[in-house]
Amino acid sequence: MDRYEGFQEFVRVRQQSLMRTAYLLTGNAHLAEDLLQTVLVRVAAHWAKIADGNPEAYARKALVNQTISWRRRKQVELPGAELPEQAESGQSHDEATVRRIALRHALAQLTPKQRAVIVLRFYEDRTEHETAQLMGVSVGTVKSQTNYALSKLRALAPQEVYR
Repeated sequence: MDRYEGFQEFVRVRQQSLMRTAYLLTGNAHLAEDLLQTVLVRVAAHWAKIADGNPEAYARKALVNQTISWRRRKQVELPGAELPEQAESGQSHDEATVRRIALRHALAQLTPKQRAVIVLRFYEDRTEHETAQLMGVSVGTVKSQTNYALSKLRALAPQEVYR
């Protein structure tokens, strides 16, 4: 029996979802690709042990942990806080695009743990308990980090609604 049996199918089925999470955690497509590749190598290395359990949960937890680890070890270049100027020719930006850019800039200013909490809780619609398990922290930490992150997002992008 091949120790990697089922790994290729797991990657084929879950790669896009994991890539979206990696992008939301890093805010950069190239870093997200690197992050996902690093995590998938780790998942493959442990595949024989995790294949019968919940390999997706293992991969998501690894995404969060690796993102936090990278941010601690090296300074990751983040996009600037300034929004692009509107064209003088009278052409207006698509409002949805401007809002996405503003949100991306605001998310980039959060700490790695705060960003992870926001991504897991609101993008992936995880419960506080699931988020705590994925991050390896207590539910109280998830609640406090969510509160701090939402407060910071409200200050950085007041035009958005954060509840």
